[in-house]
Amino acid sequence: MLYGIAAYALWGLFPLYWPLLEPAGAVEILAHRIMWSLVAVAVVLAVGRNRGWLRTLTWRRAVLLALAAAVVSVNWGTYIYAVNSGRTIEAALGYFINPLISVMFGVAVFRERLRPRQWWAVGMGTAAVVVLTADYGRPPWIALVLGLAFGVYGMLKKFVDMPSAEGLAVETAMMFLPALGFVLVLEGRGEAAFGHHGVGNAVLLALAGVVTAVPLMLFNAAAIRLPLSVIGMLQYLAPVLQFAIGLFVQHEEMPPSRWAGFLLVWLALVILTWDGVAAARREAVPETA
Repeated sequence: MLYGIAAYALWGLFPLYWPLLEPAGAVEILAHRIMWSLVAVAVVLAVGRNRGWLRTLTWRRAVLLALAAAVVSVNWGTYIYAVNSGRTIEAALGYFINPLISVMFGVAVFRERLRPRQWWAVGMGTAAVVVLTADYGRPPWIALVLGLAFGVYGMLKKFVDMPSAEGLAVETAMMFLPALGFVLVLEGRGEAAFGHHGVGNAVLLALAGVVTAVPLMLFNAAAIRLPLSVIGMLQYLAPVLQFAIGLFVQHEEMPPSRWAGFLLVWLALVILTWDGVAAARREAVPETA
Protein backbone atom coordinates (compact mmCIF):
# COMPACT_ATOMS: atom_id res chain seq x y z
CA MET A 1 0.00 0.00 0.00
CA LEU A 2 2.83 2.40 0.83
CA TYR A 3 4.48 1.69 -2.52
CA GLY A 4 1.23 2.51 -4.30
CA ILE A 5 0.61 5.69 -2.32
CA ALA A 6 4.18 6.84 -2.93
CA ALA A 7 3.92 6.17 -6.69
CA TYR A 8 0.67 8.08 -7.18
CA ALA A 9 1.76 10.87 -4.82
CA LEU A 10 4.92 11.42 -6.87
CA TRP A 11 2.90 11.46 -10.09
CA GLY A 12 0.56 13.94 -8.42
CA LEU A 13 3.45 16.23 -7.50
CA PHE A 14 4.79 16.43 -11.08
CA PRO A 15 3.26 19.92 -11.58
CA LEU A 16 5.75 21.24 -9.04
CA TYR A 17 8.71 19.81 -10.97
CA TRP A 18 8.24 20.74 -14.63
CA PRO A 19 8.20 24.53 -14.06
CA LEU A 20 11.65 24.19 -12.46
CA LEU A 21 13.03 23.18 -15.86
CA GLU A 22 12.19 26.48 -17.55
CA PRO A 23 13.34 28.34 -19.61
CA ALA A 24 13.45 25.03 -21.51
CA GLY A 25 10.32 24.67 -23.65
CA ALA A 26 7.87 21.80 -23.36
CA VAL A 27 9.28 19.86 -26.33
CA GLU A 28 12.89 20.23 -25.15
CA ILE A 29 11.84 19.02 -21.68
CA LEU A 30 10.06 16.09 -23.33
CA ALA A 31 13.16 15.20 -25.35
CA HIS A 32 15.35 15.20 -22.26
CA ARG A 33 12.76 13.22 -20.32
CA ILE A 34 12.84 10.53 -23.01
CA MET A 35 16.64 10.37 -23.21
CA TRP A 36 17.34 10.40 -19.49
CA SER A 37 14.48 7.97 -18.78
CA LEU A 38 16.24 5.45 -21.02
CA VAL A 39 19.43 5.94 -19.01
CA ALA A 40 17.63 5.58 -15.67
CA VAL A 41 15.66 2.47 -16.67
CA ALA A 42 18.78 0.90 -18.23
CA VAL A 43 20.58 1.32 -14.91
CA VAL A 44 17.68 -0.28 -13.04
CA LEU A 45 17.58 -3.25 -15.42
CA ALA A 46 21.37 -3.62 -15.30
CA VAL A 47 21.33 -3.71 -11.50
CA GLY A 48 18.60 -6.35 -11.64
CA ARG A 49 20.67 -8.35 -14.15
CA ASN A 50 17.51 -9.39 -15.94
CA ARG A 51 18.32 -9.82 -19.62
CA GLY A 52 16.04 -12.75 -20.37
CA TRP A 53 13.15 -10.44 -21.24
CA LEU A 54 14.92 -9.45 -24.48
CA ARG A 55 14.16 -12.91 -25.86
CA THR A 56 10.44 -12.25 -25.41
CA LEU A 57 10.55 -9.13 -27.62
CA THR A 58 8.73 -10.42 -30.69
CA TRP A 59 7.98 -8.33 -33.79
CA ARG A 60 4.37 -7.98 -32.65
CA ARG A 61 5.45 -6.65 -29.28
CA ALA A 62 7.98 -4.33 -30.90
CA VAL A 63 5.33 -2.79 -33.18
CA LEU A 64 2.89 -2.36 -30.29
CA LEU A 65 5.60 -0.81 -28.14
CA ALA A 66 6.51 1.58 -30.98
CA LEU A 67 2.88 2.72 -31.07
CA ALA A 68 2.88 2.98 -27.27
CA ALA A 69 6.05 5.07 -27.40
CA ALA A 70 4.43 7.53 -29.82
CA VAL A 71 1.26 7.77 -27.74
CA VAL A 72 3.02 8.22 -24.40
CA SER A 73 5.24 10.90 -25.95
CA VAL A 74 2.09 12.82 -26.91
CA ASN A 75 0.81 12.34 -23.35
CA TRP A 76 4.05 13.48 -21.74
CA GLY A 77 4.50 16.47 -24.03
CA THR A 78 0.90 17.63 -23.61
CA TYR A 79 1.14 17.32 -19.84
CA ILE A 80 4.39 19.29 -19.61
CA TYR A 81 2.93 22.00 -21.87
CA ALA A 82 -0.25 22.15 -19.77
CA VAL A 83 1.57 22.54 -16.47
CA ASN A 84 4.07 25.11 -17.74
CA SER A 85 1.35 27.17 -19.43
CA GLY A 86 -0.83 27.46 -16.33
CA ARG A 87 -3.37 24.73 -17.17
CA THR A 88 -2.65 22.20 -14.45
CA ILE A 89 -6.32 21.89 -13.45
CA GLU A 90 -7.31 21.02 -17.01
CA ALA A 91 -4.49 18.46 -17.06
CA ALA A 92 -5.83 16.96 -13.82
CA LEU A 93 -9.24 16.70 -15.49
CA GLY A 94 -7.66 14.47 -18.14
CA TYR A 95 -6.66 11.93 -15.52
CA PHE A 96 -10.02 12.20 -13.75
CA ILE A 97 -11.86 11.29 -16.97
CA ASN A 98 -9.38 8.57 -17.95
CA PRO A 99 -11.29 5.78 -16.13
CA LEU A 100 -14.44 6.79 -18.02
CA ILE A 101 -12.53 6.68 -21.31
CA SER A 102 -11.17 3.24 -20.38
CA VAL A 103 -14.74 2.04 -19.85
CA MET A 104 -15.69 3.28 -23.33
CA PHE A 105 -12.64 1.54 -24.81
CA GLY A 106 -13.85 -1.64 -23.15
CA VAL A 107 -17.10 -1.34 -25.10
CA ALA A 108 -15.57 -0.27 -28.41
CA VAL A 109 -12.52 -2.56 -28.49
CA PHE A 110 -13.23 -5.51 -26.20
CA ARG A 111 -17.01 -5.63 -26.82
CA GLU A 112 -17.71 -5.43 -23.10
CA ARG A 113 -21.29 -4.86 -21.95
CA LEU A 114 -21.76 -1.97 -19.57
CA ARG A 115 -23.82 -2.33 -16.43
CA PRO A 116 -26.51 0.33 -15.79
CA ARG A 117 -24.41 2.27 -13.27
CA GLN A 118 -21.50 2.34 -15.72
CA TRP A 119 -23.82 3.89 -18.34
CA TRP A 120 -24.84 6.52 -15.79
CA ALA A 121 -21.17 7.30 -15.11
CA VAL A 122 -20.34 7.61 -18.82
CA GLY A 123 -23.38 9.84 -19.35
CA MET A 124 -22.36 12.14 -16.50
CA GLY A 125 -18.81 12.29 -17.83
CA THR A 126 -20.14 13.31 -21.24
CA ALA A 127 -22.35 15.97 -19.64
CA ALA A 128 -19.31 17.27 -17.76
CA VAL A 129 -17.37 17.69 -21.01
CA VAL A 130 -20.31 19.66 -22.45
CA VAL A 131 -20.45 21.91 -19.37
CA LEU A 132 -16.69 22.49 -19.43
CA THR A 133 -16.77 23.20 -23.16
CA ALA A 134 -19.29 25.97 -22.45
CA ASP A 135 -17.12 27.23 -19.57
CA TYR A 136 -13.81 27.31 -21.49
CA GLY A 137 -15.44 28.50 -24.71
CA ARG A 138 -13.82 25.50 -26.39
CA PRO A 139 -13.61 21.75 -25.77
CA PRO A 140 -11.16 20.93 -22.95
CA TRP A 141 -8.62 19.73 -25.51
CA ILE A 142 -5.75 19.23 -23.08
CA ALA A 143 -7.86 17.02 -20.81
CA LEU A 144 -9.28 15.07 -23.75
CA VAL A 145 -5.85 14.51 -25.33
CA LEU A 146 -4.35 13.40 -22.00
CA GLY A 147 -7.26 11.10 -21.17
CA LEU A 148 -7.44 9.54 -24.64
CA ALA A 149 -3.67 9.18 -25.02
CA PHE A 150 -3.30 7.52 -21.62
CA GLY A 151 -6.29 5.28 -22.36
CA VAL A 152 -4.80 4.16 -25.68
CA TYR A 153 -1.41 3.68 -24.01
CA GLY A 154 -2.93 1.47 -21.33
CA MET A 155 -4.76 -0.57 -23.96
CA LEU A 156 -1.57 -1.09 -26.00
CA LYS A 157 0.33 -2.12 -22.87
CA LYS A 158 -2.42 -4.63 -22.11
CA PHE A 159 -1.87 -6.21 -25.52
CA VAL A 160 1.93 -6.18 -25.07
CA ASP A 161 1.78 -7.81 -21.61
CA MET A 162 5.32 -6.86 -20.59
CA PRO A 163 6.55 -5.54 -17.22
CA SER A 164 6.54 -1.72 -17.05
CA ALA A 165 10.29 -1.19 -16.66
CA GLU A 166 11.18 -3.42 -19.61
CA GLY A 167 8.40 -1.89 -21.71
CA LEU A 168 9.54 1.64 -20.88
CA ALA A 169 13.11 0.72 -21.81
CA VAL A 170 11.98 -0.35 -25.29
CA GLU A 171 9.69 2.66 -25.71
CA THR A 172 12.33 5.23 -24.73
CA ALA A 173 14.94 3.44 -26.85
CA MET A 174 12.65 3.80 -29.87
CA MET A 175 12.16 7.52 -29.19
CA PHE A 176 15.77 8.19 -28.20
CA LEU A 177 17.14 9.12 -31.64
CA PRO A 178 14.28 11.52 -32.52
CA ALA A 179 14.66 13.13 -29.09
CA LEU A 180 18.44 13.41 -29.47
CA GLY A 181 18.04 14.81 -32.97
CA PHE A 182 15.66 17.50 -31.72
CA VAL A 183 18.06 18.48 -28.94
CA LEU A 184 20.96 18.71 -31.38
CA VAL A 185 18.91 20.86 -33.76
CA LEU A 186 18.06 23.22 -30.88
CA GLU A 187 21.73 23.35 -29.93
CA GLY A 188 22.73 24.13 -33.51
CA ARG A 189 20.22 26.98 -33.64
CA GLY A 190 21.39 28.35 -30.32
CA GLU A 191 17.93 27.83 -28.83
CA ALA A 192 18.72 25.02 -26.37
CA ALA A 193 18.35 25.60 -22.66
CA PHE A 194 20.37 22.56 -21.54
CA GLY A 195 23.88 23.64 -20.54
CA HIS A 196 23.17 27.33 -21.10
CA HIS A 197 21.30 28.29 -17.93
CA GLY A 198 23.55 27.07 -15.18
CA VAL A 199 24.45 23.71 -13.70
CA GLY A 200 21.24 23.55 -11.68
CA ASN A 201 19.00 23.70 -14.76
CA ALA A 202 21.09 21.05 -16.55
CA VAL A 203 20.95 18.73 -13.53
CA LEU A 204 17.18 19.15 -13.20
CA LEU A 205 16.70 18.32 -16.89
CA ALA A 206 18.84 15.20 -16.50
CA LEU A 207 16.94 14.18 -13.36
CA ALA A 208 13.74 14.05 -15.44
CA GLY A 209 14.73 10.45 -16.16
CA VAL A 210 14.92 9.56 -12.47
CA VAL A 211 11.69 11.44 -11.79
CA THR A 212 10.04 9.27 -14.46
CA ALA A 213 11.58 5.95 -13.39
CA VAL A 214 11.17 6.11 -9.58
CA PRO A 215 7.35 6.25 -9.40
CA LEU A 216 7.22 3.58 -12.09
CA MET A 217 9.33 1.24 -9.96
CA LEU A 218 7.16 1.99 -6.93
CA PHE A 219 4.03 1.30 -8.96
CA ASN A 220 5.43 -2.04 -10.11
CA ALA A 221 6.15 -2.99 -6.50
CA ALA A 222 2.56 -2.10 -5.55
CA ALA A 223 0.91 -3.73 -8.57
CA ILE A 224 2.32 -7.18 -7.84
CA ARG A 225 1.21 -7.05 -4.20
CA LEU A 226 -2.19 -5.29 -4.25
CA PRO A 227 -5.55 -6.27 -5.76
CA LEU A 228 -6.53 -4.35 -8.89
CA SER A 229 -9.49 -2.86 -6.99
CA VAL A 230 -7.10 -1.17 -4.55
CA ILE A 231 -4.89 0.09 -7.38
CA GLY A 232 -8.04 1.49 -8.98
CA MET A 233 -8.82 3.45 -5.82
CA LEU A 234 -5.28 4.77 -5.46
CA GLN A 235 -5.17 6.10 -9.04
CA TYR A 236 -7.36 9.06 -8.05
CA LEU A 237 -4.65 10.32 -5.68
CA ALA A 238 -2.55 11.73 -8.55
CA PRO A 239 -5.21 13.95 -10.18
CA VAL A 240 -6.45 15.08 -6.76
CA LEU A 241 -2.95 16.33 -5.92
CA GLN A 242 -2.59 17.89 -9.39
CA PHE A 243 -5.92 19.67 -8.97
CA ALA A 244 -4.91 20.94 -5.51
CA ILE A 245 -1.59 22.26 -6.84
CA GLY A 246 -3.32 24.03 -9.71
CA LEU A 247 -5.88 25.59 -7.37
CA PHE A 248 -3.89 26.42 -4.24
CA VAL A 249 -0.28 26.74 -5.43
CA GLN A 250 -0.58 28.02 -8.99
CA HIS A 251 -3.83 29.90 -8.23
CA GLU A 252 -5.63 28.95 -11.43
CA GLU A 253 -9.16 30.23 -11.89
CA MET A 254 -12.15 28.02 -11.00
CA PRO A 255 -15.39 29.87 -11.83
CA PRO A 256 -18.70 28.29 -10.70
CA SER A 257 -19.37 26.80 -14.15
CA ARG A 258 -16.02 24.98 -14.02
CA TRP A 259 -16.78 23.67 -10.55
CA ALA A 260 -20.07 22.33 -11.94
CA GLY A 261 -18.22 20.40 -14.65
CA PHE A 262 -15.72 18.93 -12.21
CA LEU A 263 -18.48 17.97 -9.75
CA LEU A 264 -20.19 16.02 -12.54
CA VAL A 265 -16.91 14.20 -13.26
CA TRP A 266 -16.37 13.41 -9.57
CA LEU A 267 -19.95 12.14 -9.22
CA ALA A 268 -19.40 9.93 -12.27
CA LEU A 269 -16.24 8.52 -10.68
CA VAL A 270 -18.08 7.83 -7.40
CA ILE A 271 -20.74 5.87 -9.32
CA LEU A 272 -18.09 4.03 -11.37
CA THR A 273 -16.11 3.12 -8.25
CA TRP A 274 -19.25 2.04 -6.38
CA ASP A 275 -20.22 -0.18 -9.30
CA GLY A 276 -16.72 -1.67 -9.50
CA VAL A 277 -16.64 -2.48 -5.78
CA ALA A 278 -20.11 -4.04 -5.94
CA ALA A 279 -19.13 -6.16 -8.97
CA ALA A 280 -15.94 -7.32 -7.23
CA ARG A 281 -17.92 -8.36 -4.16
CA ARG A 282 -20.43 -10.31 -6.25
CA GLU A 283 -17.58 -12.17 -7.97
CA ALA A 284 -15.93 -12.90 -4.62
CA VAL A 285 -19.04 -14.62 -3.21
CA PRO A 286 -18.60 -18.39 -3.78
CA GLU A 287 -21.38 -20.15 -5.64
CA THR A 288 -23.44 -22.54 -3.58
CA ALA A 289 -24.81 -25.81 -4.88
